[in-house]
Amino acid sequence: ARAGSDGPTIAVLCEYDALPGIGHGCGHNIIATAGLGAGLAAAALADEVGGRVVVLGTPAEEGGGGKIFMGEAGAFDGVDAALMVHPADQDLLAMNVIAIATWEVEYYGEAAHAAAFPHVGRNALDAAVLGYNAVAALRQHIRPNERVHGVFSKAGDKPNIVPDHTVAEWYVRSGTIFSLQALKERVLACLQAGADAAGCRMEWRATCPEYSDLRTNPAMADLYLANSERVGRTPVRRPENGVVGSTDMGNVSYLVPSIHPMIQVAPPGVAIHTKDFAGWAKAAEGDRAVLDGAKAMAMTVADLWLRPDVLDAARRAFAEDDAIRAAAGTGS
Repeated sequence: ARAGSDGPTIAVLCEYDALPGIGHGCGHNIIATAGLGAGLAAAALADEVGGRVVVLGTPAEEGGGGKIFMGEAGAFDGVDAALMVHPADQDLLAMNVIAIATWEVEYYGEAAHAAAFPHVGRNALDAAVLGYNAVAALRQHIRPNERVHGVFSKAGDKPNIVPDHTVAEWYVRSGTIFSLQALKERVLACLQAGADAAGCRMEWRATCPEYSDLRTNPAMADLYLANSERVGRTPVRRPENGVVGSTDMGNVSYLVPSIHPMIQVAPPGVAIHTKDFAGWAKAAEGDRAVLDGAKAMAMTVADLWLRPDVLDAARRAFAEDDAIRAAAGTGS
């Protein structure tokens, strides 16, 4: 949805996908409704003050990379800035978002009777386990802001059959999209070593486009902070507990000046992606977050329209960000 015709174009992003078996344990119901509220409020002012607001529904954040495909399709062409809010257990000005690659890794061996003819088999489960253990050993040598985690989604059928096919799902995370590339090579070497040791063949594929780290725009963040305080909230600038996670909003932040603040809906310590958090997201605290988030974002949109100096500062910060320049191929 769009409103206004002239002036800077600001995009408000609305995620809405839920989690299987949990529901809105990531609070995307709040993201969508707060974004819609902000868009409606800003739309009422757009023609009067000279600006354009675009409200974008952004599907498949939970593992589908919806914003990445939208960016490739031109959804952010002509957009001067983008913002959204995300529910959490505290008010934060910026998420500590890191880059992520997601893979499906398959091992192929040779089936055999595990008692009568084990010597003719090639155990694909051994390959997966050896690869998993190699990654576990690697963890002591990776950076503090890097994470590697995996699960087996197929591990064999019966104990008396040497497994000839196993499947694992792996997430590889690193502080930036650039450092992620080096970590990927190390993890793949570990997984391939499992295949080599067990005499099996490994194949892998990306299950989703890679999510970039989030480049929070400082000028926009300062605006949102002031407006959040006007509605009675006091976001802290960075989380105390380090890494929060990954999101395809990171990819948007490499395209246009962006912010992705967190808004509290649950008591401190209540983790996202849980049924407990889903309960808070549909309670009165969630309703308050919708209203507060909508107001703070709408005021931020209006400020970007009415204060050319701040929008210029946001553009300068974006243009001078070394990581963004490197991704665009314009770095020194």
